[in-house]
Amino acid sequence: MAKGQTTVSDFAVAPRRSRPLEQAASPADSASNPAEPSTETKNADQPREPAPLGTEADQPANRLIAPTQEARRERATTRALQREDSRVRLRDLKRARDRESKHYVNCPLDYDTKVRLQKAAIENDVKMTVIMKAAIDQFLKDNGY
Repeated sequence: MAKGQTTVSDFAVAPRRSRPLEQAASPADSASNPAEPSTETKNADQPREPAPLGTEADQPANRLIAPTQEARRERATTRALQREDSRVRLRDLKRARDRESKHYVNCPLDYDTKVRLQKAAIENDVKMTVIMKAAIDQFLKDNGY
């Protein structure tokens, strides 16, 4: 399937069903008047009249789209506090990691020791620093440190 040849018009889309204000307000009234066809049974191809602007049916949708100033301010404050908490936690984690991780020790090795260390690292697929760290740790444990 070629990506450039597919358009939106290639897909069938069902029209939206709208609930008139009268039907939503009083379902008993619509049941008592069977001569009037319901919204679902009308032909889907016929255009429907748009609801007039400013009706009560539009107000819940408007509240979802444009909340009050207080709601916006509260949501913004909540988000800012969450971002601040996340930033502080991340900073603390980075500091703890830096405290634990890198304390370098320089030690000169003779050529033969360095070659043996490289060979052991290559054969065991381990970094030289890991081998040295394990050797130092073992030495300290053996001597009671």
